[in-house]
Amino acid sequence: MLVNEIFHSLQGEGHFSGTPAVFIRLSGCNLHCPFCDTEHEANESMDEAAIAEAAGQWKAPIAVVTGGEPALQLTATLVDALHDRGFKVCVETNGTRPLPHNVDWVTVSPKDLFLGPEAAPVLTKADELKVVYDGIHEPDTYSHIAVRYRYLQPCDTGDPVRNAAITREAADYCLAHPEWRLSLQIHKILNIK
Repeated sequence: MLVNEIFHSLQGEGHFSGTPAVFIRLSGCNLHCPFCDTEHEANESMDEAAIAEAAGQWKAPIAVVTGGEPALQLTATLVDALHDRGFKVCVETNGTRPLPHNVDWVTVSPKDLFLGPEAAPVLTKADELKVVYDGIHEPDTYSHIAVRYRYLQPCDTGDPVRNAAITREAADYCLAHPEWRLSLQIHKILNIK
């Protein structure tokens, strides 16, 4: 597998926000989002045993497999190897590809509002939906995806003034549409990885 990085931090977004986690960032993505804040192209080739061993050096209840787009490489055998290390395995995906059957928690963050119908999610079930809110596009509820939680996450534009306005608008949207919860990127607020 092509691995960009493996590190230990706090989950900064969504349902597990604030939870200690081991992040396994796989390299590569099938989409090119204009606001992507992740440099995931660099990589090292690692086998599944080495990935599980590297993740196992830290204590955390969850392993978050992310990218880029993790569904391009993630296998059921890697999920099993992480389970054997005691992790609950969470995946953050754009939803355009199927996932292994044994993932414990699925976060779908669709990007078709920004990229068009070719980026529409194919997954029909997830634990949480995390929609990036830019203050321009009306959030889609993705009613065709069965989810337990819906999160609206303000887009980080790199401009602190614009970011503050987008965050306020996202909060107001959640207040007016209580099926949504606000998700802030607390790792950026805390200035941690």
